[in-house]
Order: sequence, then structure tokens, then C-alpha cells
Amino acid sequence: MWFRNLTILRLTEPFPFNAESLAARLAARAFQPCPSHQPSATGWTPPLGRKAVDQVHQVSGRLLICLRTEEKVLPALVVNQVLAERIALIEDQQGRPVRRREKQELRDQLVQELLPRALSRNRLGYAYLDLAAGWLVVDSASPRGVEEITGALREALDSLPVAPLRVAWSPSAVMTAWLTEGQAPPAFTLGDVCELREDSAAGGVVRCRGQDLTGEEMHGHLQAGKQVTRLGLIWNERVALVLDETLVVRRLQFLDVVREALRETTAESMEAVFDAEFALMTGELALLLPGLLESFGGAA
Repeated sequence: MWFRNLTILRLTEPFPFNAESLAARLAARAFQPCPSHQPSATGWTPPLGRKAVDQVHQVSGRLLICLRTEEKVLPALVVNQVLAERIALIEDQQGRPVRRREKQELRDQLVQELLPRALSRNRLGYAYLDLAAGWLVVDSASPRGVEEITGALREALDSLPVAPLRVAWSPSAVMTAWLTEGQAPPAFTLGDVCELREDSAAGGVVRCRGQDLTGEEMHGHLQAGKQVTRLGLIWNERVALVLDETLVVRRLQFLDVVREALRETTAESMEAVFDAEFALMTGELALLLPGLLESFGGAA
């Protein structure tokens, strides 16, 4: 159980649920397979998989939840092709053009006909609540993915008092200063990934990967006025990540020194391995994230 991205939301009020009461709320909105006539279905599912029953999995005081989404796959190319054939048939038989509103009605009708025969794909979205730190951590860098989970939580709990992280200093300005100086704050080192943008709306974008970020080429871009919008960092030689200007973490990777700790465990089942990985991951993040926020002046 390793998250690949992080969007961190701050709990603005004390969370009024424990693992049991939260699970009861989520169970009322458990996932149900998508009916043949609907394009999608969403609901909560046990984080440990289909054989599990608990809607909330608690490890080391942190509450893991999982949202399952099933979507019918209707390729636009197929829909447009069949729609074009139907429009052509009407125009040939009735000797009249098909207007825009009628085309839309034909498309809606066609989609309803094709849905029962469409293939389905499933997505799992994970998040965990760290009540001691006051965080909701979502395994997604996409605003849509985050909104899916927070929206479903809000429906299940009637309210969800969360807010995006805000820090005292501009992340872009601070990361630009790090790159200009050629070094990150204590406990962090520069990685080999960077994105720079010009200030103007039509400004250029430079993306670097696998490159020495302290080289002359990077200094040239900085002297030209470009600002850092994404930056690769390594924390204590334990975790690698790419941080963007909105404090979203991408390409999260727990390095070998962290994963080595799992070899010392005596886990004998898949569930025990899952718990060990989740405890290790969230324990590392509980140390990393406060230090990262402090590098930007702390929470605003």
C-alpha cells in the first residue's frame, strides 16, 4: 500500500467520527455495480479488497478509506460513426437536414442503446485521515480525483470541514530561490526534475528530467526570469518526490532504505504486509510533511 501522489487537505474542525462510526456512514453508501442503463456508479469499498468487510481500515491511528468508481466505456469514435450513419439515413429517407437539437437527441438515444453492451472499467481512489495531525491525505494529484473523494465523503457525512493547504511564503518563489542558490533546505536535497515558467500568460515552459539542476543551463533560465513551478526533492535519502506550486506531491517514491525496513517484519499474510506498508508509509509522511511545510514558512 504505497501512495503515488499526495493532495493534502487540512481539517478545519475536529473530526467527529472514529473508525467505527465512520465505517457505518460509508457502509450506507457502499459501492453497488453499475446498472446496465447508467454510465457510471460510485461507492465506498473495503480498502483491503473485495474479501474484506470493513469500510475503514485503521492502522497506527490513521483511517484508510477507498472509493470505487465503475464507468462504462463508450469510445467517442464508435458513437460518432453510428450517429453519422443514422443522420445520413434520416436525411436520405426524409429528404431534409437534421438540425442540431435533433442530432443531440439522437446521440442521447444512441448512448442509452449502447450502454448495456459497453465494457466497464473500475478505478479505486484511496485517502487516509490523520486525525492527530488534522489532515486528509488523498492519493491523487488531479483536482477531479480529489473532488470525487471529498464529494463522496461530504455526501456520506453530511459535511466535511476541509480546506487546501496555505503557507506563509509563495511556493514558487521559495523553490526558485532554492534552485538559484543550488541547495534545498535542511533534510532535503535537490532531485533531477524541474519545471520553469515565464511570468507572462503566454510565457514559455521548460521541463527538465534527469538533469543536473545546478548547471549553467538552469541558471540561464533563472536569469531570464523564469520561475520554478515543479521541483524534484529528496528527503533524508528516504523519500523522493516532485512538488508543484500548489503543494501537490507527484511521483512519490519511498526509497530502498525505507523499504528495507519491511524485510525485518514477520508478516505472514497479505493483510499483515498491507498493514506494515501502510504504517511505514504514513509514519514517514508524518515526519516529512511538517518539515516540508515549515520550509515555506509554515501554515498560513
